[in-house]
Amino acid sequence: MSKYFLLVLSVLLLNSCGIFKPYEKHPKREFRGVWIATVVNIDWPKNGNDSSSKQKEDYLKILDFYQKENYNAVIVQVRAAGDAFYNSEYAPWSRFISGTEGKAPEWNTDVLDWMIKEAHVRGMEFHAWLNPYRATFDENFEVLAASHDYCTHPEWMVHYGKKNYYNPGLPEVQKRFSEIVAEIVSNYDVDAIHFDDYFYPYRIKDEIFNDSLAFKTYASPNQSLADWRRSNIDSLVKQTHRTIKSIKPYVQFGISPFGVWKNNTTDPRGSATKAGQTTYEDLYADPLLWMKKGWIDYLAPQIYWSMDLPVASHSTIIDWWAKNNNNTNLYVGNGAYKVGNNSDASWNNIKELPKQLAYARKTPEIDGNIMFSAKSLMSNKEDVVNYICKKFYEKPALGPAFAWSNTSILKTPRLSITELTNENYILHLNNITDMRYALLYTSGPRVKKDYNIKKLVAKIYLDKKTNTIQIPKSDIQDNFIALSFIDNYGVETKATIINIKKLRKNGAKR
Repeated sequence: MSKYFLLVLSVLLLNSCGIFKPYEKHPKREFRGVWIATVVNIDWPKNGNDSSSKQKEDYLKILDFYQKENYNAVIVQVRAAGDAFYNSEYAPWSRFISGTEGKAPEWNTDVLDWMIKEAHVRGMEFHAWLNPYRATFDENFEVLAASHDYCTHPEWMVHYGKKNYYNPGLPEVQKRFSEIVAEIVSNYDVDAIHFDDYFYPYRIKDEIFNDSLAFKTYASPNQSLADWRRSNIDSLVKQTHRTIKSIKPYVQFGISPFGVWKNNTTDPRGSATKAGQTTYEDLYADPLLWMKKGWIDYLAPQIYWSMDLPVASHSTIIDWWAKNNNNTNLYVGNGAYKVGNNSDASWNNIKELPKQLAYARKTPEIDGNIMFSAKSLMSNKEDVVNYICKKFYEKPALGPAFAWSNTSILKTPRLSITELTNENYILHLNNITDMRYALLYTSGPRVKKDYNIKKLVAKIYLDKKTNTIQIPKSDIQDNFIALSFIDNYGVETKATIINIKKLRKNGAKR
């Protein structure tokens, strides 16, 4: 074999598709999320009529399961169909939590606030997942509360298939949704607002989405129906981004669109797929524009197909999104619900989902994965779960920083440390307003520029009401620990070294 041929072969291998690129086994930063669907009680609560203690227990089982598997985010559906999983001025309580729509659940605490806090104390982000336009899930209208928009604003509704949808082309609808987003961001400590793939509804054969009056009233001269519909979704995304950032700039805005933007049979810019419907042409959503305009912080395309499915292979679609990413954190939505339960025989292979994770890891533009949905891996999937943990999620990972964040402009908070009990050290912190988590690492006497994730002992959520954190003595095995902080934008501050021996003296200060 000639030297020239060997050189060419080496270059091809180094520059070929991501599968030939090595990946880090224990990345320090990687988004590891799971969707918790509440509509028709898919994942949680198991039943709206369950007692509050049963609902709490079931929710904590989900969090504990995924915390054990080193996931770092939950995406929880808090608006499923014109309803709410929190006390809202703009929507009735969901029947999926209280059994009766409009009736408050019999909890002794704020439901959403409790859910968020329980995620945070486990070191997990909480993304509030909203379905913007689905108003009713079926035609069982008698279950709706009198305060539901279907009853109070029937002029906002479009009946399509067996559901009702808010008409995206109405200014009143756009205004209402901005109010809903503002209410959540203002009142709750969410890490993100999250939209799924339901914008205009998926096309149904021989059905017409009748928004002709709104089109005639609000469309620009010479604007096509398709372009007008896309402009309505663009307005929703742009205004949601503006609303969030005007209240809490550090709250993320993420969207999880259908996996195929366009097939290349209708547009050469599209992917080499044969999807029956597409995000751009059927759902009237244009994620490429949202990224270009900077209206979103992350994108999580739902790539629910197996690696080598001919009509829409997982690897082909990942390559397409990676190529078209534009300064936005990019996550992969994985169809964990298909494992061992799909007509595509590939999903019977224990390695199908792990192969998808490996491909994402090998693609530099991909920053993590989200599993749909929570219950999918929690029963009779121990072989797959254990395989993923061993090969990919054996160690914890920090979530990605905002795509446009490079370095923190914030200083490490000053702190004083006192030994409060025989079990814990108490750290008293100053100036933690802009901090989200404390990170505790094992260390030597000198500060390192960057601490390996394998050195991480604990990720501790900062309670800004007390300005203190507790560190169990059992977590500290060496003479030195390093303490750094994650700011609200996901950026880690410089670490500080704490000498354990000095903690036994009247409260060392740094």
